[in-house]
Amino acid sequence: MRPVACPAITGCTVACSQRHLISRQRAATIAFLPLSLPGYLTKQESIAVLGVDDLLIRSLLDKNQFHDPFDEALHLGISSATWPLFGLLWPSGTRMAERMALRPVTGERILEIGCGLALPSLVAHRRGAHVTASDCHPLSHAFLDHNTQLNGLTPITYRHGLWGAAARREDGQAVLTQATDANVNGLFDLIVGSDILYERDDEGTLAHFINQHAAAGAEIWIVDPNRSNRAAFHKHMALAGFRLHEEMLDQPAREGHAAYKGRMLTYSRHATPSQL
Repeated sequence: MRPVACPAITGCTVACSQRHLISRQRAATIAFLPLSLPGYLTKQESIAVLGVDDLLIRSLLDKNQFHDPFDEALHLGISSATWPLFGLLWPSGTRMAERMALRPVTGERILEIGCGLALPSLVAHRRGAHVTASDCHPLSHAFLDHNTQLNGLTPITYRHGLWGAAARREDGQAVLTQATDANVNGLFDLIVGSDILYERDDEGTLAHFINQHAAAGAEIWIVDPNRSNRAAFHKHMALAGFRLHEEMLDQPAREGHAAYKGRMLTYSRHATPSQL
């Protein structure tokens, strides 16, 4: 195997081999780090999203990857167990990407929160939308830059976005370091997030974060795989003036795709005349 380098992803010098994927995903390049080098393993796949051309995506090889030699993730409240989750493609993210492929491109400002590998942002950006991707993981920005380059796209604006329990370390101590990226700022017309209701949030920190960055007449899209934390989130979004519409997204298993059960949560509010 011929060694290659992934310049946009720190610590990812790899040797690659080819494997075949089923269905519409073409051959995936699985990247292996030499045992003498600390780091993580990655793979590169061609990902099919209904309504748009396939995208090349480099992701972590699996959930077993971990590389935080300077405790950057730990100091941002990210444990070793949750460290790899940002770097994997999740079914809810694919459902959101499919929705972004159908969204008319206008001059609206779009923010993706908890973006991980930012598949919905990549779809929107390639279609010409004005999108900002955000996450709290120290490597999200590097993977985003690498994947935009893989697909011949111009850079996507990236911002650090942190809310709720993620702002506290696993051991209960305060966050010790600041993120290297600028924080999310400004107001957005559409805010999207995939599988972000994974924590109990009685205080409404996520709804508060969204409200801080939502324009007066904003729309919020959440794809949720039927987690149990929706009720509290609904309540706090209603307090911020949003009305909810739910749509079931259940899909049966088909060749190359597992069954999916979840729902599209659309929150909307209208600006008052004084806010226009």
